[in-house]
Formats: sequence, C-alpha cells, structure tokens
Amino acid sequence: MGGRWTILIVRELLCGNRRFNDVRRGIPRISRTVLSERLQALTRTGAIQRVEGASGPEYILTQAGQELGELVKAYATWGQRWLPRRPEQEDLDAEAVLVDMERRVCFEKLPPNPFVIRFELRKRPLRFLLLKKFEAALCSSNPGFPEPIRVCGPLSALVAWWRGDVTFAVAQREGLQVDGPRDMRRDFPEWFQRYMFAHIPPASQPRKADAREGRAL
Repeated sequence: MGGRWTILIVRELLCGNRRFNDVRRGIPRISRTVLSERLQALTRTGAIQRVEGASGPEYILTQAGQELGELVKAYATWGQRWLPRRPEQEDLDAEAVLVDMERRVCFEKLPPNPFVIRFELRKRPLRFLLLKKFEAALCSSNPGFPEPIRVCGPLSALVAWWRGDVTFAVAQREGLQVDGPRDMRRDFPEWFQRYMFAHIPPASQPRKADAREGRAL
C-alpha cells in the first residue's frame, strides 16, 4: 500500500470508478503501465477483484478493499489539517480538479435545460463541463450546447475554493472569475459539492464554516 499512486487508485475505486480509463482520468499523471501494475498488485493482495462488465473489464473493491476506505479518509483528513495550503506555490493539475467537479455535481440544483461551463483557466487547455439534469461530462470541446457560464482566472484560486482553503468570495478576490447571467453566477457555487474533505480546516488556522458565504458575487 505504500507504493506511489496506490492510495489514489483506492480513492478512485471508492469514488465509484470501476473501469481502467475512468480510474486513470481521476489520476491524470499516472501512466497506463503503472496503473496496470498497481491494479494487478491490489488484485493479488485481495483488495480488489477484476470482473467482466458490460463494456469490458471492471475493478471492484472486495470487503478488504472497502475497509481501506477508513485509511484513505485518515490520510485525507491529516493532509487537510496539517499540510500547507498554498496552492499558488504547488504543482497543480487542472484535470484532477475538473474531474472531481464532474463527479460532485448537485443535479437537483441545476437549471432545467442542458448547458456547458467553459473553463478558461490561465495557462491551461480549454475544458468544457456539460451539465444536464442527470448527467455531467467533462469534455475537450463543446458537444453542442449553450455556454452561458465562463470560468477563468488562475487555477490556484479554483483549487483553493474547491478543497476548502477559502470561501468562494475570497477565491474571487484571488482572481477566480465567473462570467454569465447574474442568476447563474450567483448559483454557480451551489451546483457542486466541494471536495469531500473541504469541511476540514487547517489545524493552524481554524475557521468557521459558512455555507452561504460562497453566494456573494
């Protein structure tokens, strides 16, 4: 379990990803070879099982693998509390953040008609998040739907908000910009459940959580 990427692979399986390419999307920097090796190792140790799904091989957590979830949560909690929160100084990966946004959409809070959020993050490739009433899909190009919302600015500001370092209003002051109709700009933060551990404050800087702070635009 101490090998590089292994805990992150377990995290992806706990988040519901079962196919090879879906796991890899959640860990953009892992090579296909290393991912294959780690999955084989986890299978040998009995943490996961390889099965034939409707569209090809799938990997599912065994009971032993499910119990690893508590270890993953402990790692994440420790990291939120004790690691420095300075995203502007970190080697950030936009894809990992956007994939997490894709899978943490609050569908019940979306507008009724399908639309696309256009991400123009500074020095990063264009990305498009298609949002329907019951579906979210991260794309490299617009699949043909209206683009009422544009998100731009530094990736560090988006990361700081997403993982709970700052409120949405503070992220805006740090350069995160959401352009579009006023009501959609207002509701944007509520379309997503932020990072699973965003509610855990750093031990050195305790803060009061206020779910409504993100509505200030």
